[in-house]
Amino acid sequence: MGRIMSGRIVIDPEVQHGKPIIRGTRVPVARVLGGLAGGMSEQEVLAEYDLTEDDLHAVYRYAAELIEAEVVRPLRVPA
Repeated sequence: MGRIMSGRIVIDPEVQHGKPIIRGTRVPVARVLGGLAGGMSEQEVLAEYDLTEDDLHAVYRYAAELIEAEVVRPLRVPA
């Protein structure tokens, strides 16, 4: 079994090439976020991928944790 990243989010090298997925499914986190970003409603995403609201909240938490952990270093432009 793979690593549990955020409760319902797991990484398993044997599933979806090691991309983060929702535990108990083969649905990648990126696919859920991509659907939402592309205009699908939460209800459409839940129905399309047979997910629960808890799964969707886990996707949001996982994405927020990744963004929070990101280190941004501004480029210095020569004067």
